[in-house]
Amino acid sequence: MSKNLLETMHEEMDRCRELKKEYDLIPTGFFGSATIVATIKQAEKAIEEGDPIKMLVALEELKKIEG
Repeated sequence: MSKNLLETMHEEMDRCRELKKEYDLIPTGFFGSATIVATIKQAEKAIEEGDPIKMLVALEELKKIEG
């Protein structure tokens, strides 16, 4: 069964939140942590607006975040 866009976005946001915790433990991880927070906020705004195009763009940005 395939997931819908919202489910996938929430999973990616959760993954990024966990990754942010790791960045917060690194003394020089502030920039990475701040970038993750900004990307999550962008995704949350796209969801609030209900704009599927912005949601897809935000999802791709979330997927780019790596540890």
